[in-house]
Amino acid sequence: MTDKRRIGLIGAGLMGHGIGKNILQHGYALSVLAHKNREPIDHLVSLGAQEVASATAVAAASDIVILCVTGSPQVEAVTLGVNGLLAGIQPGMVLVDCSTAEPASTAKVAAAVTAAGGRFIDAPMVRTPKEAEAGKLALMTGGDKATLEEIRPVLTCFADTLIYAGGVGAAHKLKLINNFIGLGAAAVAAEGIAAAANGGVEMQALRDVVMAGGSNSVMFERLMTVLLEGDESVFKFAINNAQKDLRYYTTMTQEAPVTSFIAESVHQTYVLAGNLGYGERYVPKLVDMLAQINPPTAEAETP
Repeated sequence: MTDKRRIGLIGAGLMGHGIGKNILQHGYALSVLAHKNREPIDHLVSLGAQEVASATAVAAASDIVILCVTGSPQVEAVTLGVNGLLAGIQPGMVLVDCSTAEPASTAKVAAAVTAAGGRFIDAPMVRTPKEAEAGKLALMTGGDKATLEEIRPVLTCFADTLIYAGGVGAAHKLKLINNFIGLGAAAVAAEGIAAAANGGVEMQALRDVVMAGGSNSVMFERLMTVLLEGDESVFKFAINNAQKDLRYYTTMTQEAPVTSFIAESVHQTYVLAGNLGYGERYVPKLVDMLAQINPPTAEAETP
């Protein structure tokens, strides 16, 4: 290992743990920010990571800092807030934001990082915690191409696909569009599955006919896998996070302005699920939520 660049990681959760693990396995020095969820932090420390107490300390110890937090409020707090990254930033340090964020906030954070002597790359992710652990995430990237090439060896520790979207903020826009399409497909599939359950349609028959034709989608397959096989590992994404991503998307389209009639309906489906107590559950629980408000008809219940 000849690359001596030091890496910092803030946000060692479902996705971030896999990122950190793969960076360590490729021989890089890694600093991680202390977190209330001790399990992933303790595991990374056992693999050789150094735990530090503040974002400022992460920046001071790192040449590249990777953020993997919930959304724009968290990105701004950890970057611009008290004991934030800006207070410890080193000249030329690269901040890589793998979070799903609002493009307007991204522009604000990137400007502050640049003014402090650092560099900014937005690199939101697709795929699941399973791929994060395997080092096979896909990243959309936005920012200076030369900087991206410089840090590519670090990004490829945990991602096997890098797609360039354009300048700073372009990747976060692309991520919101991608998530709207995916979460919209999941909401449509859940509504269809709930209608089938309401009408007494055999679930295996529904799965077979949809997967045999043009209505099939990855999201439909994931929902049916959870429903029929009980395997939640194929779609570990919380409804609250989905609601947040869709709100970011509708805010972006409003600011453009671009019409987004369907997105507003999809967003409200996830809002309803959250209001009914499903917010911390994974997206496939949309089926349960819709079944709750659309119980089977008397005819469907008749043997």
